[in-house]
Amino acid sequence: MLLPRLFEDDVFDDLMDWNVRPVFGKHEKNWMKTDIKDMGTSYELDMDLPGFKKEDVQIELENGYLTITAKKNHEVDDKDNKENYIRQERYYGSCSRSFYVGEDIHHEDIKAKFEDGILHLNIPKIEEKQVENKKYIAIE
Repeated sequence: MLLPRLFEDDVFDDLMDWNVRPVFGKHEKNWMKTDIKDMGTSYELDMDLPGFKKEDVQIELENGYLTITAKKNHEVDDKDNKENYIRQERYYGSCSRSFYVGEDIHHEDIKAKFEDGILHLNIPKIEEKQVENKKYIAIE
């Protein structure tokens, strides 16, 4: 087939699909897949962010919620030697996920690293405050 290929889909198929598509196409479901491991004293969170750079990712902690946002700005330019456009495409959008980590966690407690399209977070466990058991006094 002579039609240009984008994300392994035919452009013609995309034009004929009248359903509203997600911002990043059919492959959006593969983004932000998350594994969370209980390491005893902390949690390790690994999130897949293929195609994103470290600069595209923002992590925010507010009111006990950890929110990870990734923004994408992708441009494709195919030109011939005379600067006549053959194809020009742009993809813009963002995706985010939130996790409740508790209000006792502070931003300086969380360690983050981004490598090979995977965001690694280490979130310490905060011990729950023990509630004192009520002791009743016997009435004589």
